[in-house]
Amino acid sequence: QVQLVESGGGFVQAGGSLRLSCAASGFTFSMYYMGWYRQAPGKQREAVAIITSSGTTNYAGSVKGRFTISRDNAKRTVYLQMDSLKPEDTAVYYCHAYRTSPGYWGQGTQVTVSS
Repeated sequence: QVQLVESGGGFVQAGGSLRLSCAASGFTFSMYYMGWYRQAPGKQREAVAIITSSGTTNYAGSVKGRFTISRDNAKRTVYLQMDSLKPEDTAVYYCHAYRTSPGYWGQGTQVTVSS
């Protein structure tokens, strides 16, 4: 069955860094767009970064220049390197795999940034 397992979340001070990982199984990883989304308390889930099957990336304006998404098709893993973290980056971060709607979601990993 399809599984997306996120890891790497945690607690960090403002200005710090974290690297999220999402290990995928149960589908043809290389053919899927992969994305990171986040949801803060009381807010809607929003897209953070997307990487296409060919490696093209796209970022939300609020994280551009601070976050980097990458993928390793051999390891079936997508990463989100988060630098210069801000308190407003605090949220649950979810991994998403998309080829046809609705795609697949991971269970999420908490990221908390203190000021």
